[in-house]
Amino acid sequence: MKIPVQTRRQLLQSTSALMLATLLPGCAALQGGRSNRRPVAFADIPRSEYGFATTADEVAAAYDLRGKTILVTGCNSGLGYESLRTFAARGAHVIGTARTAEKAAQACQSVAGKTTPVVCELSSMESVAACADTVQKLLARDDEALDVLMCNAGIMALPKLEQVTLQVDGKPVVLEKQFVVNHLGHYLLARRLLPQLLAALAGRVVMVSSGGYTLAPAGGIQFDNLSYAQGYQPFKAYGQSKLANILMANELSRRYFADGLTANSIAPGVVATNLGRYISGKMRDPDKPLGKGQKWPDQGAATQVYAAIDTRLADVSGYYFEDCNPVELRGPYATDAALAERLWQVSEQLVKNYQ
Repeated sequence: MKIPVQTRRQLLQSTSALMLATLLPGCAALQGGRSNRRPVAFADIPRSEYGFATTADEVAAAYDLRGKTILVTGCNSGLGYESLRTFAARGAHVIGTARTAEKAAQACQSVAGKTTPVVCELSSMESVAACADTVQKLLARDDEALDVLMCNAGIMALPKLEQVTLQVDGKPVVLEKQFVVNHLGHYLLARRLLPQLLAALAGRVVMVSSGGYTLAPAGGIQFDNLSYAQGYQPFKAYGQSKLANILMANELSRRYFADGLTANSIAPGVVATNLGRYISGKMRDPDKPLGKGQKWPDQGAATQVYAAIDTRLADVSGYYFEDCNPVELRGPYATDAALAERLWQVSEQLVKNYQ
């Protein structure tokens, strides 16, 4: 059911007070109404009928998404494009972001349904902040809240160390690029769009992670080596960024679940997209047959679409999904609440100039 315009306006107008309270853990009780909400336990999460070969279209087939607004980062190819296409086909207004205006526009214009292209270069905090500003104005203009933020875009295993320099308190801070693109840009985007997600009453954040989170270095997140100037290894850096996606979803759930937001992370599996171009050194041939254990993009996008719209997950938050079903996280880091909180605090400090 679509929220009445007046109600949504009132929610957005009261966001400043809401955000002040929710920025502090344990303050949800101040909001009333939802303070007694509790997430579903892992053992009680509904299991779906879907599996490895399920497609995004099959997941969404029974849903009418008219009245929903969904933002998908990295909409121009692979899993992001399949998510964009699937949501728009079911009636949602999809805001599709890409690194350039041309890529975003081409993707949005190529699918049926209501779409809006927006530029978001995740390695640039200025671009991320500008994207958030654009989306906020767009939503205010159309009296819409943001029902789903799908943090899909990413890069994998850059063969050589690449770094991004941010300004923090007037000083340059150098960071490894995968950490910035896969995690920090999405962190800033989510923080800037929290008012619109909370105004949706049942907003969802979907973090597209990877089974590669288990490749993260000792300690999980190398806070003293975020530049990776010491001992760069492509897949360890990638694993760290994908672990950060999981930790961010978990921390979002801890902080904002009582206020109506759910946040989950997913792994799409090994998908035949161009994500691995940095390893092979070339774009994937679309006519090449699948390798063993691989999925086509429409299959790879099924789990993130499932996490975004399936009604059975209304109170499911802070979990990790593969093949459209919950999976126990492996290793000591992905479920470490103290590590998740520290990552949140460090991320907050790194993007303080852009919030």
